Amino acid sequence: MSNVKKMVVSAMLIAASVLLPMAFHSIEGAGGILLPMHIPVLLAGLVCGWKFGLITGLIAPIMSHMLTGMPAQFMVGIMTIELSVYGLVAGIMSEFVRTKRASIDMYISLIVSMLAGRIVAGLVLTQFFFGSMPPFITGGNPFSFSVWISMFFVTAIPGLAIHFCCICSVVLLLEFVWFFHMRYLIVQIALASAVTQ
Repeated sequence: MSNVKKMVVSAMLIAASVLLPMAFHSIEGAGGILLPMHIPVLLAGLVCGWKFGLITGLIAPIMSHMLTGMPAQFMVGIMTIELSVYGLVAGIMSEFVRTKRASIDMYISLIVSMLAGRIVAGLVLTQFFFGSMPPFITGGNPFSFSVWISMFFVTAIPGLAIHFCCICSVVLLLEFVWFFHMRYLIVQIALASAVTQ
């Protein structure tokens, strides 16, 4: 894609990162479980590359907080760092992972970016709170490996399932309709041949 097209797509995904949480937060507690803001940022990295993924991750939580109050103020900084890592790593992985199977490429990129974002967010929380997190985040429990697993993985299982089901499918669908160049030329040639027949 051209940079102009990437800018337009990124702007649309930033808008989606504001609208999706509004829809999901209509269900009590759904935001922290289903992680709707993560979806547009990961898509930005996978579709538009690491630069636009990083920018989308930086802007999305700040703009969402300014317009809707979500995420809450004490989470804006942490989520900005976490989402920026998602967009950055998803873009880098998407560029360099080549297994000859587009779906496997996407899943590897998605898994690595999700892990990277959660690890960085855990490190940031550790540095900010030096092992003792405030009650509004963990109920006053000291920050530990088990708390990190609970916060970023166990609670988010439904959201992770949605991400695995939807994000890769959306990227592959966009490739299929030639929204941007397909990952593997042989697949593009085969589809072009099927369309012309």
